[in-house]
Amino acid sequence: MQFNPDDLERSAVYKLLTGSIIPRPIGWISSISEDGINNLAPFSYFNMLGDDPPHVMFSTRRDNDKNKDTLNNVLATKQFVVNMVTEDTVEQMNTTSQSIPADESEFDLANLRPIPSIKVKPMRVKESKIHFECELVHHYFLEGHQQGGACVVIGRIVMMHFDDQVLLEDYKINLETYKPVSRLAGSNYSKIGEIFSIKRS
Repeated sequence: MQFNPDDLERSAVYKLLTGSIIPRPIGWISSISEDGINNLAPFSYFNMLGDDPPHVMFSTRRDNDKNKDTLNNVLATKQFVVNMVTEDTVEQMNTTSQSIPADESEFDLANLRPIPSIKVKPMRVKESKIHFECELVHHYFLEGHQQGGACVVIGRIVMMHFDDQVLLEDYKINLETYKPVSRLAGSNYSKIGEIFSIKRS
C-alpha cells in the first residue's frame, strides 16, 4: 500500500513512522528553567549527528501549538544534558514522560538524584551511566500540517561522562554492563538482542 501523509490523520502518520523506524535511541533530556527549576523528559526523536565536533539532536513535537517545557528551557538557557537510558532506569524514564506543571521537577516525581554538570547549568541524572553536556548551536521549527509541528534542536557536546563499569579498553563500550534501552512503538521498548558483525567491503 502507498500513503500520502498529507491525506492521513496525524495519529496514523505517527503510528506508521514510530512502528517502522525502530529501534530508536532515547534522549533523556535534562534542562533548567530561567527560574532554576530542573526539568527532565525523554525524547525518542533523538540521535547523534557527527563526531568532529560531536553533536546530537533531538526533536520535540508542539502539541496544540505549544512548546514543551524542555524546549522553552533550552531556547532560554542554550544548554541541556543528554542522559542515556538503561534497563535500570527505564521505569523512572517512563515516569518523567508525564506532563506536570512547569514549576515542578520530574527529578522529584521519579525519585531521581540530580548532580551538577561541569560546563553547563542543567543537572545530570546520577542514576544514568552516560551523560552528554550540550550547548545549543541551532534549532529549526518544522511548520505543522495539522497541529503545532515540531522543533529540531542541535547541540554540541562539550563534556562527556561515562561510568567506569561501561568502559572497555580503547574507549569501547561494554554492552553487557551498559544495558541500553531503545524505543519501539506504543508502550514497547527493546533491549540489546542478538549481535552480529559484518565487515565493510
